[in-house]
Amino acid sequence: MSLKGKAWKFGDSISTDHIAPGRYFHLRTNLPELAKHVLEDADEDFAAGMEPGDFVVAGRNFGLGSSREHAPRIIKLAGTSAVLAQSFARIFFRNAINVGLPVLEVDTSGIEPGDQLEVDLQAGEVRNITQGETLTFAPLPPVMVKILGDGGLVEHFKKYGDFNL
Repeated sequence: MSLKGKAWKFGDSISTDHIAPGRYFHLRTNLPELAKHVLEDADEDFAAGMEPGDFVVAGRNFGLGSSREHAPRIIKLAGTSAVLAQSFARIFFRNAINVGLPVLEVDTSGIEPGDQLEVDLQAGEVRNITQGETLTFAPLPPVMVKILGDGGLVEHFKKYGDFNL
């Protein structure tokens, strides 16, 4: 599974409130509308400027805060192909896999805003086309790659009726 797009760079400790601002709580039943506001408290240009396939690139502890599933869902709905960060809040990481959003722990310190990236989930590589560098990460376990390939945990269960390991 290969993903290509541009990097949108964020810092450390991007919370679920940065991702899905609480003032839009009334939109939680209209996720496509909520996705129009994704990450606007961290970068007001992100939702309108990102293109399908682009990457969210962040520092440490991405997704801290509440366990709301809306946060990874709207990142995915906005068209983001994956989130790359130095570390993730564990519940955000699990929710992201469950909704079919790839999340990769990798050293993002050398990635600059606008860098063109290519990610190979199975090889565990992020190729920074702009800078001519390759970063490595621990490949996701095969079951997670399968869940992501199926579009998330619900779609995986619809397809197989159970975990198909």
